[in-house]
Amino acid sequence: MSGTRVYPDEPSGPFPSPPSTFEDGEGRTIEVRAPDSFEEVIDDVVEMYDAFDPTDRAQGIPPTGEERIRGWLETIADESINVVARHDGDVIGHAMLVPDADDPPSMDGEGDDADGPGSGLGPGDIEWELAIFVLQEYQRAGIGTVLLEQLLGHASDVGITRVWLTVERWNKPAIALYKQVGFETTGGESFEQEMAILLD
Repeated sequence: MSGTRVYPDEPSGPFPSPPSTFEDGEGRTIEVRAPDSFEEVIDDVVEMYDAFDPTDRAQGIPPTGEERIRGWLETIADESINVVARHDGDVIGHAMLVPDADDPPSMDGEGDDADGPGSGLGPGDIEWELAIFVLQEYQRAGIGTVLLEQLLGHASDVGITRVWLTVERWNKPAIALYKQVGFETTGGESFEQEMAILLD
């Protein structure tokens, strides 16, 4: 199935998959995990976003206030792919892929057959939008790079092939990070840059 976006001709990867533990640029031990269920980490992720500096929000997310943050996450959690980074047990980074479809596929990696319910689509049949956030005091230490690579590795493991994002044009560090892992510029609005990657 083809979407409306342009994707690179060549796939990127392979990328490492969680779980992993690494030392960041500040010497802190960081653990990256893909939760089996978002319910097991939602309280910790809400706490991270509640501590997030509102001036570092991008395109209106994350929302502000614990209730709005929880509502936002609960709305997208069931169909999304999530990876979290922890330091000393606290979530300090979160990356997710949200299906860009009205009727997202089951995440068992199997599309529904013609006799079964649903769209008949698997994870590789649709496009997925990426969002990534790292708490301010943990930025510029390599955590975002590892978190992004681990998310893409996990996505590839479950059959996702097409990922896109938008980033504000002034956010040069984020654009450089996305290009470093294989995203290519595909278009954009006046203040947003759209980028996409094709996964192995």
